[in-house]
Amino acid sequence: MRATLRLLANVKPRYLEAFAPTGLTGLSTHPNPRPTLIYLYYQTLQKLQSFPESSAYRQSAEATTRHRLKVIESKIPPGFEAWKARVDKVIAAEPERFAALKKSAGPFGYVGVQKKDGSDNPHGLAWDGETFSEACTEGSTRTAEEEAELDKLLEEGVKRTENADHYIEEMKWENEPALEADQISQIEKEIGHGLLEEIIEVAQAELKLAQELHEAKVWEELEEKPAAGQWTYFERH
Repeated sequence: MRATLRLLANVKPRYLEAFAPTGLTGLSTHPNPRPTLIYLYYQTLQKLQSFPESSAYRQSAEATTRHRLKVIESKIPPGFEAWKARVDKVIAAEPERFAALKKSAGPFGYVGVQKKDGSDNPHGLAWDGETFSEACTEGSTRTAEEEAELDKLLEEGVKRTENADHYIEEMKWENEPALEADQISQIEKEIGHGLLEEIIEVAQAELKLAQELHEAKVWEELEEKPAAGQWTYFERH
């Protein structure tokens, strides 16, 4: 219902306006939902690989994540192939400039995001599992040290220096084309968990949960065995 209201509010536009209100307090329209979700889902699947195959949590989470990833990857935005060809050409020309930015983000491997001021910025590559801030829905929460380290990598990845300080060329990252409003509506319907922005928040939480469960090694036996009858539930008599 919320998804329908969002589309009808603008008389079914072809594209949703980035950072426009979604109808949910504090939740703005995400500017790059497709690459963001692909990145989050691949990161989650990668983390789940470190769980034992017998883990019930891994089996359940993998099945759910792969299903949602399939839904997202099946929706190709208009102009995607031409965009990918342009970006592939840029990366192939100077792969060393992008080596520090390459992440496990699916078959393509690179994700760029659009900041609220309209500029392009690849910070979304290093999202660390923390909650996204309200001011920048595609950003992340990091310590000052982590932010400084990332900024250094990004600076090295988008600049080329020849002949010492005599030649510096900066490169502007081109965002993946936007999904059409109808495609977003289809994704929301197929996944069935609210707006795409809500689905992103769930994906963030699932990745963080997988990280925490892996640290806790939840598949191992309890050090203290449960008391007899502790997990026996009430039964109808």
